[in-house]
Amino acid sequence: MSKTHHPETTVVHAGREPSKNGGAVNPPVYHASTIIFDTYAEFVQAENGTLDRAAYGRHGTQSNRLLESALAELEGAPKCLLTASGLNAIAITLTALLKPGDHLLMADCVYSPTRFFAEQELKRIGVNVEFYDPRTTKTITDSITDKTKLVYIESPGSLTFEVQDIPAIAKAAHAKGAIVVIDNTWATPLFFKPFENGVDVSIHSATKYIGGHSDLMMGVINTTEKLYPAIKRSYKNFGIACGPDDIYLAQRGLRTLTLRVKAQEKSALEIARWLKKHPAVSRVLHPALPDCPGHEIWQRDYTGSTGLFSFILKKHLSEKQTAAFVEALKLFKMGYSWGGYESLLIPLEAKKIRSAVKWQPEGSGFRIFCGLENIEDLKTDLETALAKI
Repeated sequence: MSKTHHPETTVVHAGREPSKNGGAVNPPVYHASTIIFDTYAEFVQAENGTLDRAAYGRHGTQSNRLLESALAELEGAPKCLLTASGLNAIAITLTALLKPGDHLLMADCVYSPTRFFAEQELKRIGVNVEFYDPRTTKTITDSITDKTKLVYIESPGSLTFEVQDIPAIAKAAHAKGAIVVIDNTWATPLFFKPFENGVDVSIHSATKYIGGHSDLMMGVINTTEKLYPAIKRSYKNFGIACGPDDIYLAQRGLRTLTLRVKAQEKSALEIARWLKKHPAVSRVLHPALPDCPGHEIWQRDYTGSTGLFSFILKKHLSEKQTAAFVEALKLFKMGYSWGGYESLLIPLEAKKIRSAVKWQPEGSGFRIFCGLENIEDLKTDLETALAKI
């Protein structure tokens, strides 16, 4: 693909080789464990890691290579690895780049399994884990010391959608010799370019927008050439492989990524503005809204928003009221994950997963994901449920 092509074109054409596959538009699915070597020289190359093709199914086949090349091109990354889930991508990356005694600086607003992995696994092996307040750049940059090995960013933050000044954080981290890793799942490779903003590793849960149909589990690690060998080593040592059928589903989902994300962006913005005017709602946490903290940074660094945001009610609901609200919804279903075609909503429970800054909202909160349903039907669904409280 030409570097002059727009992302909409890249998602359609990257990672396909029809001329090498009998003219087939879609890459074939390789179901393989054992890979045969024609010569002893190839076997030796496989043993020392220099063979320029698949050597064993667990380490990836042609199916992996084509999707990895597409995702790397889309995000502007030198290298890409597919993993078994988003959390698997996080675990592999952090394990590869940290050792006992290192200082990890992590955003206090990260996806809760990321926090649990840091607190329960990294601390256990001697990594010094510190969470930072994601609301002010000075707090973050002042926390970076000569002992900081890695700064882990999630922007916007999971559940509460704090937007961070990534170029400033990257500059401060690199000045101290630290690596910068970001979870870029919310923005997708379409709306934020990590490597143009100083990031060293970008992680995605391909389970979400890239797959797009709520039917696969996959993670993505996009990385620099420098860090790739260490990450690839841990990837191989963990021995957790992507299934070829999941890779096929992700290839399929990638081709409609632009259309889906832009449609969900439009719906989410309309729902967010509608909720802001609702008498039961105190505020809406959506970075694209002018009154949302961090909006100026989002406007400067991002080219769009997606379908996920949160809102806070004016009052705290009892457990019975919460149940009445969520069970009255017919289109917004309760369920983990997001990024598929269906709308979702879950209670926002952030108090137990904050340590650097307290989460004390004025009322009950909910995280909402807008799918591909009709926007008026979604409004009616929310209005009916809000009337219950």
